Amino acid sequence: MTLEDFALAPEQLDEIGRGLVRPECVLATAAGALYVSHFGGGVSQLDPDGRRTDLLGPGDPVVATNGFAVAHEGDFLCANLMPPGGVWRVTRDGRQAPFLLEVEGRRLPPCNFVALDYRGRVWITVSTWLEPRARAYRPDVADGCIVLVDGDGARVVATDLGYTNEAILDPTGRWLYVNETFARRTTRFRVSADGALSEREVVAEYGPGTFPDGLAFDEAGGLWVVSVVSNRLIRVAPDGRQQLILEDAEEARLAEVEAAFQAGRMGRPHLDRVASRRLGNISSIAFGGPDRRRAYLGNLLDDRIYSFESPVAGAAPVA
Repeated sequence: MTLEDFALAPEQLDEIGRGLVRPECVLATAAGALYVSHFGGGVSQLDPDGRRTDLLGPGDPVVATNGFAVAHEGDFLCANLMPPGGVWRVTRDGRQAPFLLEVEGRRLPPCNFVALDYRGRVWITVSTWLEPRARAYRPDVADGCIVLVDGDGARVVATDLGYTNEAILDPTGRWLYVNETFARRTTRFRVSADGALSEREVVAEYGPGTFPDGLAFDEAGGLWVVSVVSNRLIRVAPDGRQQLILEDAEEARLAEVEAAFQAGRMGRPHLDRVASRRLGNISSIAFGGPDRRRAYLGNLLDDRIYSFESPVAGAAPVA
């Protein structure tokens, strides 16, 4: 099957892991390791046979990991989705310490995602400053931001985003791509040498039922975007054409969520009670394996992750 014809049914997906704790974010490294977020204090490592090793901090506070990155020294930088928020460093030997708790004199709220780029810079997304976060599950709220941490410290480099979710640099390192979940679009910024962002532009907009969360690049320049609620996986080609790879949603339930979103009534139950044939609210994607053709899908509501063989290899990981 060619890439242009590639599509999957939920039943065709493989599974790996058991007993995972909200494996929202999945990350595959160049060394072949596979990690997923653990909402109880850090990350879990998965061996090829599915065996799990939890790498957690001491729990004071519990680092409710959403997105995370592997630092060059091997520690994990974890976005804490629960109070006190911020980003925390969790080591492989069970220690934890704050990495970033405030920016420009303002305490960080629960954070969504952390990414490391090829130059060692750290990119952090704040979906919203509103509490509870569900107040931002609306198309008319855009108070999300992106924080950059580099040799000059931490600073806000982008604002007014519609629920900032995953954000990664493209393989050239010249553009930062970010999913705005409740603005329902993927946006990119040109990245300058000093980390400043400019030339903001929308590269993809999505229709009813699509709420973009995770994203990853392939070697052909395509962008793979994962939608929560609808369990959709969409590939955005370099020319902007969108290809639906996977979907698993009950039509009536998805229509209810869409109506609530349009009316400004969307809340946590709409994310936590997804109706599907199999999938537990997929939220992220990573390419791994020896040839980077094995794709892994993280999710919010299952205790395992899903995988499939891709017709195109993923872009090389940062670490």
